[in-house]
Amino acid sequence: MEVSYEKKENILVVSVKGEIDHHTSTLLRERTDEQLDKICGKHLLFCFQEVTFMDSAGIGVLLGRFKRVQGLGGRMAIACAGERVGMILKMSALTSLIPLFSSQEEAISYLKGGRGK
Repeated sequence: MEVSYEKKENILVVSVKGEIDHHTSTLLRERTDEQLDKICGKHLLFCFQEVTFMDSAGIGVLLGRFKRVQGLGGRMAIACAGERVGMILKMSALTSLIPLFSSQEEAISYLKGGRGK
């Protein structure tokens, strides 16, 4: 798994490439929390365009980050999930808490206060 972080105003954009599973989820969680602290971010966007697999450990990472961002008074979104990962997100009902967008631009607009899906 490869992860890159980018700050866009008060949004932390986390771009993930590869698999999010029980082997990689701890690292993703820890680094994302560190980056949120570092930039004093309020909102969080996960870009999953290049995620090839995600299991329940990945869902746990997302739920934990969602709770953390909510505690900061922020919002969280997911963008560009492929068909397989999108299906997992929908089947787990995670999309009822965290909106899923087809583009990063739509997700950023939502995080800046725009309307969700």
